[in-house]
Amino acid sequence: MQTKKLALAGAAALTALALAALPAQAGAAHAGPAKTVTVTVMGTSDLHSNVLNWDYFKDAAYADSAGNSVGLAKVSTLVNTIRAERGPGHTLLFDSGDTIQGTPLAYYYAKIEPITETGQTHPMAKAMNAIGYDAVTLGNHEFNYGLPLLATWIKQMKAPVLGANAVHAKSGLPAYQPFVIKTMKVKGEKPIKVGVLGLTNPGVAIWDKANVEGKLRFTDLVDSAKKWVPVIRGLGADVVVVTAHAGDNGMSSYGGDLPVENASALVAEQVPGIDAVLFGHAHNDVPQKFVTNKVTGQQVLLTEPGRWGQRLSRLDFQLAKQRGKWVVTGKSSATINTNTVAEDPKIVSLLKPQHDTTVGYVNKVVAKSAQELSAAESPYKDTPILDYIQQVQTETVKQALPDNTLPVLSIAAPFSRSAVFPAGDVRVRDVAGLYVYDNTLLAIKLTGAQIKDYLEYSAKYFNQLAPGAPVDVATLTNASGTPDYNYDQLSGVSYDIDVSKPVGQRIANLTYDGQPIPADKEFVVAINNYRQSGGGGFPHVTTAPVLYNAQVEIRQALIEYATAKGTIDPADFAAPNWKLTREGVPVF
Repeated sequence: MQTKKLALAGAAALTALALAALPAQAGAAHAGPAKTVTVTVMGTSDLHSNVLNWDYFKDAAYADSAGNSVGLAKVSTLVNTIRAERGPGHTLLFDSGDTIQGTPLAYYYAKIEPITETGQTHPMAKAMNAIGYDAVTLGNHEFNYGLPLLATWIKQMKAPVLGANAVHAKSGLPAYQPFVIKTMKVKGEKPIKVGVLGLTNPGVAIWDKANVEGKLRFTDLVDSAKKWVPVIRGLGADVVVVTAHAGDNGMSSYGGDLPVENASALVAEQVPGIDAVLFGHAHNDVPQKFVTNKVTGQQVLLTEPGRWGQRLSRLDFQLAKQRGKWVVTGKSSATINTNTVAEDPKIVSLLKPQHDTTVGYVNKVVAKSAQELSAAESPYKDTPILDYIQQVQTETVKQALPDNTLPVLSIAAPFSRSAVFPAGDVRVRDVAGLYVYDNTLLAIKLTGAQIKDYLEYSAKYFNQLAPGAPVDVATLTNASGTPDYNYDQLSGVSYDIDVSKPVGQRIANLTYDGQPIPADKEFVVAINNYRQSGGGGFPHVTTAPVLYNAQVEIRQALIEYATAKGTIDPADFAAPNWKLTREGVPVF
């Protein structure tokens, strides 16, 4: 009963959007013409703070091999076009999360000139408010910069920011607005009500443990939808859309301790009363997909608009008046490529001051490199540019633990194959392009046996390759869909990875200081917060003793280390310590 009262009270506080009249469409009926209307919902997801069609790491207009564009300025042009076609009262615009993290633009206004201190409007709030979003759902990356910055951004947003399954740790009550109902006026008819329920990703509990532990819990998406969809229907919603920051494959990148990570299709299958799911998180382009609800047999429409503003989902719902109520009689969706339009000059002009400030920041020279260092081969070869990360992490931990007597190792992964330190001037954007995530540095204690387990788990990244078989680097890596960022390399010890062997039997010649490593020998291991908190599901790290956690950002540590040294010379840090083999014969 308390939940129902809470929901009704919350709903009463929601502001309905009064929209212009929808024109009737001709429709056949036995007893005269039936009133039919079309409601169009537009959707974005995983914008990751891309506002303009710009690559801050390359300091140039965004370009990829597929010819995609990025950014809200392009999205805005498409939105304006569809609103003009349909009339502004015919459309709604939603987003499914991962909004305020992902580019140096977001980093700058979270860490260099934080909006929590300056009072400036966050660039994503500024752009989304100007475009006129109707609701935005929390993604897992919304929590990266801590709850105070998130709260400031939410306050700056004109659209409600939703997250029904993010609840207060102690009370279990919603920590954010669960849903909103938008009202569309229809001339001479009962208004149409569109309810939107926002669901975020349970993985936040792992990935941003330091920011949310003891403060927030993240409940199961299916259970949360079962709780709130009837409430939304009970308040008169004629159309119900779920905006979910969760992929659709029903799987998780973590163990079974948390609710399912990619549960969007499960929500569609198991919860009655949903017309469509606008989902995200997986960064896929899914124009239209139908899932049959197992309870009602009804078809639920799913769509995902890719990432970074490369696509805009358009969902069209046909409604007819039946027994005095609006009923959805048809629905379809498509994704529109934003490379088909120019940027909206209004958004470009609005964001120019913050964009220019960010461009100035990323072009600051921090050091000179003795030679060009590339990450292109780092997923399958020991490369100096990744050794640079290892060196900085190792030195940072050693300085922070002056009384430590254990050997210090370091873990790093190839985040970007396109990263390059050019010969000569190295700028902030070059370093940021190498370390693209906002991770912080920790140090944990592991034994020799645990390190062996860890490396075996990491080595599942490679496809098995028989001795003597041709080597194709295009098919050697990313076995079973394992992303590059989940292939960890360890510095401070030496080892071979025998890719001719099955998973779990690949690590050979594991030594420290030239000697085989005893199972009980202890090491200090520098590791990032994503990995230490369980991201990627690596063994032992979540329960290992934490020896250091000063919330030092690894990217900033790389920048400061380079600035202090003034030069980046592989002679100072390159230490080849691992290689791929087949029956003892090096692959390369």
